[in-house]
Amino acid sequence: MADLLAISGDGVPVTALVEGEGPTLLVVHPGGGPVTSWNGVTAHLAGRFRVVRVNRRIYVSPRSALPPTHSLRTETADVLAIAGLLDGPVILVGHSSGAVVALETALRSPAAFAGVIAYEPPMPTRSPAAGEAGRRARTALDASDPTEAMRIHLRDIAGMPAASVDAMLADAPTRNALAAYAAAQITDNEAIDALGVGIDRYRQLSLPTTLIEGDRSPAHLHERVSDLATTLPNAQVITLPGLGHTAHRDAPGVLAGVIGEVAEAVWR
Repeated sequence: MADLLAISGDGVPVTALVEGEGPTLLVVHPGGGPVTSWNGVTAHLAGRFRVVRVNRRIYVSPRSALPPTHSLRTETADVLAIAGLLDGPVILVGHSSGAVVALETALRSPAAFAGVIAYEPPMPTRSPAAGEAGRRARTALDASDPTEAMRIHLRDIAGMPAASVDAMLADAPTRNALAAYAAAQITDNEAIDALGVGIDRYRQLSLPTTLIEGDRSPAHLHERVSDLATTLPNAQVITLPGLGHTAHRDAPGVLAGVIGEVAEAVWR
């Protein structure tokens, strides 16, 4: 494993983890925690590809607050800074909020990439990603209750069943891990909502784009994926049977297999 270092547009250093050899996959990890959340998928991919994982600046370490100026524009600049260090052709891969970052990055600089693979981006296609629930989560966070902020996020924004969320938060290690990144997650949600509702801008993105979804994922994610699929001019949807939004943890080999097949097809 090696590190890449780039300087983003605002002068902030951005790093990435590099594993494996071969054609390059540039990965933008999901929210809720650090870049290591994709260790399992990366382990399966690194035998065939050079996997470069961007350390998203808001998730580099736990913190209690983040700059109010954080935006998707900041994140796309970070990804492009790392992409500028890579030899092409590069396929951009994103998961959850990281998939929103990936799509916005490709839209901003399509010539930098050969294609995009986006696993369930919570894009505000018809409705905000967080909306009113996001405001309640922010209120809880500002009241120094990161656990409640994450309860609202998981239950009312992500769409997980309330009983499952309660069980997760009843486990002290899980609760502490989630609470540590609550400020980043709520800021992440707000940055996505700041894009505004609507995706007509994606009609101009002609890169081959694969949208991955799990057949057990919440309905709002299926809706958002479907909306993107009908808007993007060169898109396909692949559904993972028996899986949901957390295939990177539940079936990393399956997710890696799909990503590898799609990437090889694009490069051919």
